[in-house]
Amino acid sequence: MSSSEDSGRSDPALGMNQRICRRDFLNSTLLASGSMLLSSLSPRQLLARDDWTGYGGVGDYASSNGNTFEVMTAGHQIRYHVFNSLPTDAVDTGEVFDCVIAGGGISGLAAALCLKKYGGSRLTSLVLENHPIFGGEAKRNEFIVDGQRIMGPQGSDHFSIPYPYSFIARFYELIGLDWREFKYQTWGSSSPEIPLGTSFEDMRSPYGFYFGAKFGQRAGMWLIDPWKKKLKGAPIPASMRSELLKYRQEQKGGLPFDYPGDEKSRHLDSMTIKQYLMETYGLSSGTIETFMADEGSGFGAGPDGLSAYCMYAFDTLHPLNDRTHSFPGGNGGVGRQIVKTLIPQSISGPRTLEAVCRNKINFSALDRPGQSARIRLDSTVVWVEHEGDPGKSKFVTVAYTRGGKVYRLKARSVVMAGGCWTSKHVVRDLPSAQRQAYDQFYRSPCLVANVAVRNWRFLYKLGISGCQWFDGLGSFTAVRKVPLFSTENKTIGPDSPVVLTLKVIFPHPGLPLQEQGNLGRAELFSTSFREYERRIREQLTAMFSRSGFDPQRDIAGIVLNRWGHAYVSPQPGFFFGKDGKPAPRETLRAAPFGRIAFANTDLSGAPDHRTSIAEADRAVNQLLDQVLTE
Repeated sequence: MSSSEDSGRSDPALGMNQRICRRDFLNSTLLASGSMLLSSLSPRQLLARDDWTGYGGVGDYASSNGNTFEVMTAGHQIRYHVFNSLPTDAVDTGEVFDCVIAGGGISGLAAALCLKKYGGSRLTSLVLENHPIFGGEAKRNEFIVDGQRIMGPQGSDHFSIPYPYSFIARFYELIGLDWREFKYQTWGSSSPEIPLGTSFEDMRSPYGFYFGAKFGQRAGMWLIDPWKKKLKGAPIPASMRSELLKYRQEQKGGLPFDYPGDEKSRHLDSMTIKQYLMETYGLSSGTIETFMADEGSGFGAGPDGLSAYCMYAFDTLHPLNDRTHSFPGGNGGVGRQIVKTLIPQSISGPRTLEAVCRNKINFSALDRPGQSARIRLDSTVVWVEHEGDPGKSKFVTVAYTRGGKVYRLKARSVVMAGGCWTSKHVVRDLPSAQRQAYDQFYRSPCLVANVAVRNWRFLYKLGISGCQWFDGLGSFTAVRKVPLFSTENKTIGPDSPVVLTLKVIFPHPGLPLQEQGNLGRAELFSTSFREYERRIREQLTAMFSRSGFDPQRDIAGIVLNRWGHAYVSPQPGFFFGKDGKPAPRETLRAAPFGRIAFANTDLSGAPDHRTSIAEADRAVNQLLDQVLTE
């Protein structure tokens, strides 16, 4: 089944027809329940847009592409104070766990594994995950195209080679992730080879810049290998060209500070990326807004609102080198390795990269009574509160919704491993200091679209495997080769089916970060699947039709992954504080609140699976004394 079968308004030229998949159609019941979370849109307005979640692909992740409408609706009940008090008919499961973990993304899964590592199998844990499958934003989309299974990441994408014996290297070893086993497809075409990267963000030279209507190019134009040509022929003013070339030449490797938290790094954290680029490299506001609107795309916002320290936050995570690896579905592979290690029966077969990647998940094994670690899916945590005085309490009450009902249980400790936007509402007795700290976490949305194409010869004819553009939907994409353990297809060429991944962020220059995020979410929530599909097909057609691209013939499927709160977007002062006040993240990391500790990559400020794991490890260690001594 392809996404073209799920389209709305007919447009044969774009490969869109009238059929709408009823499974994905927003019926009146869902619309009524969602009316409160989209206060600016009535059910009638949404109904006019026909559908929202759209096609989900095939395989284990077919019902969990991003935040589906059901997941979003359940989550927004928290925000709209539906659970200011627990309902009297809440079902008491009678369960008591040593640790309940709210959130089954990488951080939550790592917390469960760390508890097992440090406390042994006698300690019991329960991961409560609101999606139909674990992984959080580290999940994948799968397609079957011309008999071949191909995949793309829903969000979290690649990993770097760690330093030997480092914390993350030891964690990889614990879960059986050996980066040395990542051998990739080789060139298998009679056509001359061009370089391919290992992730959708890994563009290999030569790549192309596309200029469209924003630059006065109604028909569009390509500039291939733009930096080697020194941007000659680019339809931009000479002054802008000079600024960009100077910036590229003057950029230096390494960190512009000695260590995180020193005077130089604090100075970076006192200004925005835009201010830093203007002061350090002499870039004009126009150049930044035109070519660097996604300079902070790793944090979901534009350069005018983000702390300049963001430009170097990832570099402090110390990979062994710049080389990265990627599972075919991004860091969903990391999540699968963790779950296989935590619950061996969760995925059939041995704990090899091939078996864990390609074999099916045994969902019935995730939540079996009697096993020390359990994962409960489709369960949205809505209430966490100590029983009595947090300083003296022996238990925490945890409540969650599942299938329209509310359930409650007890925990001797809790790790809040979900996003900051829900944690501050869910922990009912959260002190004002932590609540005020969470109020300083601003979130930005992201849309990740995976487009399955039957071949990529339209790119090859241009002499490229990756490209960047500066107006329209998204801003870059690249063809990638995948690890041999993940596929039967050991070679790749221009006629191979591949997944093109487009990442869309929603910056609104000139507005405060919180307002930018709110406007982006409004657009993400109010745009139907079919409208995004139309815009994707139009974007690709405008860029590639002259090199042979035909959307009706070449697109085999489109899956949208909507992440309403994809990134924490650190403002100046987020990392090291300002005006003599501590950084908000440190208020939450410093110590647990009673029997509740806080994890999630949010607290690092650098959205990376490594920080997700490190924050989980810290949170579990903060709680161990309370569960090991009882």
